[in-house]
Amino acid sequence: MNEKIDYKETTNDLLTRIDIHNKYGGRDIDQWMLEVLDLQPGMKILDVGCGGGKQLMSYHKYLNGDADITGGDVNEELLEQARFENTKLGEPFTILPLDFNRQLPFDDNTFDLVSCCFAIYYASDIPYTISEMHRVLKPGGRLFTSGPMPDNKKVFYDVIREASGKEIPPMPGSSRYSSQIYAAIENTFSKVDTVIFENPLTFKTAAPFIAYTRASLDEDRRLWTSLFNSKEEYEQLIQDITRVADGIVQRDGELVMTKVVGGFIGTK
Repeated sequence: MNEKIDYKETTNDLLTRIDIHNKYGGRDIDQWMLEVLDLQPGMKILDVGCGGGKQLMSYHKYLNGDADITGGDVNEELLEQARFENTKLGEPFTILPLDFNRQLPFDDNTFDLVSCCFAIYYASDIPYTISEMHRVLKPGGRLFTSGPMPDNKKVFYDVIREASGKEIPPMPGSSRYSSQIYAAIENTFSKVDTVIFENPLTFKTAAPFIAYTRASLDEDRRLWTSLFNSKEEYEQLIQDITRVADGIVQRDGELVMTKVVGGFIGTK
């Protein structure tokens, strides 16, 4: 099941998508996560693939600072953002470089909760990564992962398919999350529960949808290169997507893209 994924996320692209979720979404995914996790004061928490620190801050605020929270990521640019947020809060978190394709630098039975939000499907060896997360959890501790389900953002892919006239390349998220990731958790943990989050993003004009699309198709992410081979082809694709999206808004008065996220909770 080893599969090296040549992937790079940029801070600007990630923050753009988060901002669009917040502005145009009908539901708050952070609130949903907190509700399903039922966090308790004094917990020792590890967030793997913490990005710019969004989840760390959510946990910290919910628990009023009464938690031992560690965040790690392989992307130095995103870690700098997390460190910046950590400094603003008085440095309540431990922030460190962390590669979930390698052994985690923690002792066995260390954490009450390990979370990995919208990242775990980029692991090269999924069973190994899941086993490492299991190892560092205390008995009875939980792993929480989140990722896109197969019907996530259907309109997004439909628009791109119509605009490009090409099949969409398989994405590591939607193509691996509900199959390989779930199977690895089920095989490793004593039990696994699934929770579903649906969030319709409603766009009254095509502009924010196009901003989201640019932040998803950015050449730097290295995931969509089968759809374009140059900067010129990329810009032409964006123009074609804009044309299709404008047509939907003119026809329906809005464009609605529904995020369908699965949460898998594995208990050790």
